[in-house]
Order: sequence, then C-alpha cells, then structure tokens
Amino acid sequence: MHLESLKLVDTFPSKVVFDAGAGMKLVIEPHAPGVFRIRCGLAESVAADILPGNRARAHADVLLARPEAIGEAVLEPLSGSVKGWRLVQGDTALDISLNPFKLEVQRLGKKALSLCDNGIALHEALWTVGFELAREEKIFGLGETSGDLDRRRETIISDAPDHRALPLAWGPSGWGVYVNTLSRVEHDLGAESASQYLIAIEDKTLDLFLFAAEPGEILNQYTQLTGRAGQPSLWSMGVWVEQHDTHSAAQTAELIAEFRKQNIAVDGVLLLPPSAWTYQDSKLLPEWDAERFPSPKQAIDSFVKHATHLGMHTLPAVAIDTTTFGELEDRGWLLCNESGEAHVFPGVAATAGKPFALLDLTHRDVLNTWSERHRHLAEEGVGATACDVQFDIPDNVVARGGESGAVLRSLYPALARRALFEAVAGHKVPPEGVVFSSDLFPGAQRLLWQSAPRVPNTWAGLQETLRSALSIGASGLPVQMHALGNALAPVESMTPELYLRWLGMAVFSGNFAFQAHPQLVPTAFDEETRAHVQTWLQWRYRLIPYVLGAIEDAARTGLPVQRSMALSFPADREAHRWDTQYLLGPALLVAPAMQPGQDIQVYLPEGEAWWDLNTGWRYEGGAVLTVTCGLGTLPVFGREGHMLCLGPTANHTGEFNSARILDEVWMFGMPVHNPVVMRNKIRVMQMQGSSYIKGLEGLRISPSEGLEVKRRGAEVRISRAR
Repeated sequence: MHLESLKLVDTFPSKVVFDAGAGMKLVIEPHAPGVFRIRCGLAESVAADILPGNRARAHADVLLARPEAIGEAVLEPLSGSVKGWRLVQGDTALDISLNPFKLEVQRLGKKALSLCDNGIALHEALWTVGFELAREEKIFGLGETSGDLDRRRETIISDAPDHRALPLAWGPSGWGVYVNTLSRVEHDLGAESASQYLIAIEDKTLDLFLFAAEPGEILNQYTQLTGRAGQPSLWSMGVWVEQHDTHSAAQTAELIAEFRKQNIAVDGVLLLPPSAWTYQDSKLLPEWDAERFPSPKQAIDSFVKHATHLGMHTLPAVAIDTTTFGELEDRGWLLCNESGEAHVFPGVAATAGKPFALLDLTHRDVLNTWSERHRHLAEEGVGATACDVQFDIPDNVVARGGESGAVLRSLYPALARRALFEAVAGHKVPPEGVVFSSDLFPGAQRLLWQSAPRVPNTWAGLQETLRSALSIGASGLPVQMHALGNALAPVESMTPELYLRWLGMAVFSGNFAFQAHPQLVPTAFDEETRAHVQTWLQWRYRLIPYVLGAIEDAARTGLPVQRSMALSFPADREAHRWDTQYLLGPALLVAPAMQPGQDIQVYLPEGEAWWDLNTGWRYEGGAVLTVTCGLGTLPVFGREGHMLCLGPTANHTGEFNSARILDEVWMFGMPVHNPVVMRNKIRVMQMQGSSYIKGLEGLRISPSEGLEVKRRGAEVRISRAR
C-alpha cells in the first residue's frame, strides 16, 4: 500500500486526521514546537487517545515520557497548483502534498526534511519510509560508533546487539527523525542509494517524530518526549577504581588503603563480576554470594572506613543447576521457549560461566520483587549497581506478556535497568542513583551512567573511547564513564605518555575509573608520572561542581556532558572535521591529545572568542592553533561570556564542605550567561555595559584581563577596567 490519495476527515488544533483508504488512517500532530508526529495504520490503532491493552500501554511508557501533544498548529491549503495542506506552528511547517503524496518539513521558510519519491509504503507489516539527502549532508546520532561520527553510508539495525543502536538521527542543517517503536528498525543511511535515507520498520503501525530545529534544540525536544536522566549523587562524581579480575574484595580494599596513603583521590570502587548476589537453592530471592562475601557488612565496612562507596554487579538470572531454577520455571517467572520451557543461556562472566535462565521482567510481580530486593541491598550500604543484560535473545523466546524477537530484545534491558535505578534512587527528590551498564536501547537516555567500551591500551583505544562518548551523546545519552585503559587487554603498550593523555581527557569528561591492574594503577609509574597524575586528579575534583552542573543541565536541556563539534556548532562545517575535540558542558572547549607528541592542534569555532585556560590569552574563533603542552596540560579554552565555577582540591568528596562547595570563579571575558554549576544559585544580569552577579559571596574571583571586580554586599559588579 502507498499513500497516494488522502481524504481530510477531522481537523483540531493539536491533530489532523486523514482517511488513507483500506481501513487506514493517517494522523499528524504538531506535537511540540518544531516537532511533528506522523502515525499511520488501522484506524483504531492511530486515532484513539488511549492505547488498547495493558501491554501496549506498558510499551508506550517505556518509549515516551510525554505521549500527549503540547503543540498547536493551523491547517491551510497549499498555494499554487499543488493540491494539499500546510500545517503551520510558529516558524516551522509541514506540507502535505497529494498526487503524488509527499511530506516536507520546513523551518524558517526553508526545506529541512522531505520524503523522497519512494515516500511511505506498507507491505505485509513492513513500513518503508524514505527521505531525501542533500549531497553534503552528514547524519549524526543513532547510537555508538568508534569511527567517524558521521553515520552516512552505514546500515544500522536497532535490535542487533553489535550495532549498538539508538533511535534518534539528525543532520546539522536542522532536521531529526525518531522512530517510536520497540520493533526492529533498519536505518539505511545512504548505503543503498547515496541520496536517500531509507527506514524499514517491522510494525503494524507507523509512528514517526520529525524534528525541525538546531541540533541542540532537537535533543531538547527529543529528551522531553522520551525522558531524561535523574541525577547522580555527589560522591559518585569522584574518581572510581575498577577491581582487577585476580583480586578479591579484601585485596581491592587494601589497594584503596594504599591509594589513601599515597593521597590518590578515589570515591568509588566497582567490583567485577560474577554477580554479588545469587539465587541460592530453595530461595526465591537473590542473596549475597556466601562464598565471596561470607560477611557482607564486613566487606562493605572495609571500604566505608576509607570513605569509599561500593558498586557491585547483578543479573536477573538463575543458574540452571539450582533447585530454585525448577521452582521459578514452574511459577512462570523465567523467559521461556515456545514449548513453555525456560530458555537456557550459555554462561557469562556475571554467572561465573554457569548456564542460566533470565527472570521474566515483563511479569510485574517478578519485576517488582527483583527491584525491591535491590532496594534492600542499597539500604545495606551498596552505593551503585552494574548490570548488562543485552543478550542476543533468540526469536523463539517468548515473555509472559507475549513479547518476542526485536521487541523483547529492546524491552528487556530497559526494564532491568529502570528497575535497578528505582531501587537505588528510592524516594529521593530529585531521584539520585547510579546504575552502570553497557546496554543501549530506546529510552536509555533516562539513566546514568553508560559504561565505557572495552578498548585496547593504545592511542587508537583512546580515540575509540572518546568517539563512543561523543556518538552516544549526539544520540541523547548524557554521560559515558571512561575507563583509563583496559585491564583485560595487553597492557605493555600503555606508556606513561599515553596514560597521562588518557587521564587528561577523562578528567575533562563526565567521569572515569582507574583500572586496578598492577600495571595500570597510578602507583605503577615513575615519580614524574605520578606527580602529573596528582595534578590531573586535583583538576578533576576542582571540576566536580561544574561537571555535576553540566549533568543537571542535561536534565533540563537534553544536552550531553561531552558535546561534539557538530552538535555544538552545526553551522560551522570546518568544526565538524575536528571530531575528537569537544565541548565539556557549555563553557569549555577541550582538545585532547590523540597521538604522541607535545604539539596539539585545536580548531577554535568561528563566531566566538576563546580564552586559553593555560595562558589567559584571548583568541578569535575561526582559527587553527598549534599548542605545545607538556604531560600535565591539555589545550582547554573558555568560551567568552561564560564562567567556570571550581571547587576545592580533595582526596574524596567527603572532604567537601557541603555548605560551601565552590572555591573560585574564572571569567572568560564579560560574564553574560548564568554559570553551569551544581545546585546553581548564581545569577548574571547585564546593565549599561557591566555585569551584576549574585551568589558569589566568599568566592575568589579571577576576571579576564581588562575587567575589574567590585563587591557591593551580596552583589558583584564586573566592569571594564578604566
């Protein structure tokens, strides 16, 4: 079926309904400013305000945090000889043409996105949608990549675990596409036809959101629509250490004690698999692994006495060699094959290599029981959990709710991770919690933190971990944790230079973890390298108020902590080529070293001025600089008009004065913008060429050259020096 003829049925400010023939309807909503929702399918599935069936509503809850339209538009007939209508909302419009059928999204009077000649078609529950691609147009988003951030000429399948897919695609020229489904979606980004972006959707109903805005606003609208992350606790912003696979918990606690003696900052420890909790024989709730943790309280206390919090692995799984397996199978609490028998997965690290079955988290009682048990574990003192469940679940596995195939592969990790976040966050307002996971799925941006990819201990590995963070950030996820190296890969190639360059990048990121491998801990290196490590760690803890502020900003704007050049400067085509430099929050431009040597090139985006943090010099944008940096520095530039609020140096966040976490403020030119900083109460107002700032009481202020500071009670005036 092709949408060749439409009949206008109903018109409302928030919805336009067309009869598409054969019992099908096309519903178009001006869903939000610059956002149009396109639904097409059987009349009852697209025209109803309430989705039929509990499972459909459950799936919708996973996909959309705000399903109702909040926009309104005016419907007008198209002018000229073309028959059709124009749906206008603000500075965006959607043209609906007939004979042939075509949709075109316009922004500021210019085409932003248009259906290609193939248009929209349905063949046996497979929808196909095609969009025109301009010759020079790049495509960003759609999940994790270790290569070029531009995804053009790739093919991405939503439920293939190795494709690491996320559902949002956008172009710097001001368009975005989100396919709202848990079913399989194949994105052909010009691989088959260079001038077309083709989407194939295995679903009975077509449900698309089309965006027309700057990329930053697209992420804002997308995350308002699909949900945003909660906040992490302050302690989780400190440095982490990941346990070595040959160390027991006690040996890891001894390493943390040594870190404290050496004044190496640390706040969290992530213990490696297997899971800390298992289903014991004849028990239907997970209990502490008695062999590894004979005294759970003693294990937790061994870290608490060093002011360190624990993160531990878990998995909604039961080993098949336990009597509990049979009892849970009889209850119908496990994912089953079509025959009704529990599906057995081969062993993984979290199960210590033992074959296992997965709890059926689509079953409400199972999900609630699993979440509630982890809430009790959090109350016992476990600070964070880690859980990877994105297994390649076979198509013949069926959940109790009837989900199977791509839908189950997309839904299962979302249910697991959300249940854990709710368990950790408890009743905190706003919700705070950390759940480590490498899983990617629709709605993943609602949760912190994304685990780092496992990369080689090489310069190429450093590039890979950075590109993966920037690519998922461009897809709507706010934070990726970085790992400083990989304890499971050969470590001989990790030189002191590479180690310090990796650390420098990680310090200017959402967060990172040291590896407890004897050759990857800071104490493994020479005295000069250790001195540089201390310098970088001091920077990290001073940056915590700013980075946490950037995470809080993500909960308001949808923008990630590490922002690619294409996302931040869509109109500057030259900036897009510099895809291993990034903005950290809105104020800092970071150009980490990606190869050996002290000379590092950085591109300063045009249209703005930039202040070198290392020298205090000011540069106009649109220029390429070569900056010579020793191993204790990187090219970092402050964006004119912004401020950087810094905290004190510390060995852990427990040393922070919660009543006065800020210590100093750096200014990059005349302050114009309110600073990004945790629990921000600093406000900037401009008047007669000066800036008046409230909220800087008791802080050291470092203005840019040519500015002077005058304090008047609780107010600070920044003006030009006379």
